[in-house]
Amino acid sequence: MILIKLGGSVISNKNKPFSFNDSVVKNIASELKKFYPKKKFIIIHGGGSFGHPLAKKYGIRNGLDGKEKLIGFSHTHQAMLDLNKKIIEIFLEKELPAFSISPSSIFITDNGKIVYGSIKIIEEAIKINLIPVLFGDVVIDVSKKIDILSGDAIMSYLASMLDVEKAIFLMDVDGIYDRSPNDEKARLIDELNEEAKISAIEGKFDVTGGIKNKIREAMKMDCIVYFINGLDEGNLTKAIEGKKVGTIKKGK
Repeated sequence: MILIKLGGSVISNKNKPFSFNDSVVKNIASELKKFYPKKKFIIIHGGGSFGHPLAKKYGIRNGLDGKEKLIGFSHTHQAMLDLNKKIIEIFLEKELPAFSISPSSIFITDNGKIVYGSIKIIEEAIKINLIPVLFGDVVIDVSKKIDILSGDAIMSYLASMLDVEKAIFLMDVDGIYDRSPNDEKARLIDELNEEAKISAIEGKFDVTGGIKNKIREAMKMDCIVYFINGLDEGNLTKAIEGKKVGTIKKGK
């Protein structure tokens, strides 16, 4: 089984609210089609320009403190369903049986960490060759009442609960760098190990919070993990086939 995270910056333009990179998702679906059903896939996508603006507007990460937050909580979830629907429809056009599963319906968190996950539906869907498609979502939280559960956290949780061959993070850069990719001196890290992880998390690498979170979650996984540019057609195929591409964290 292969977990694939479609980053928000890959499937949308984060600087343009409610934008959708239709052609990129079509390319991703076409690449997966070459391996299905021999390979089993679970897709998790980010919020991109759909979920993030609303989550920020309503301050969902700060927890529940009034009726407006409840309205915002629901609005944010609906925006993610809209994005999920666009992805599902493209997969179906490619005759891939994508099956939407809302994380808010199967996960409960406590201060942002998953404390309950009912993944039986995912396991049974995989058995009959469906392709479960989950996403970063709003969730009920034990302490804060409401919170955001990232797609990256879902990736590591599923990797710990299921028999996963590899996990692939699709991003808008070629992998993990030792500094900002915009810096002409930036060097692509071929292998993400514990030393590189500590350097990134402690800020020795000039990487964004989003990348740091991916690194944290990836280092929890026992399987091999790829960080690749999802905007470049063919990279996903290389990662699925186990070829050298992007940044790789070896399995344990």
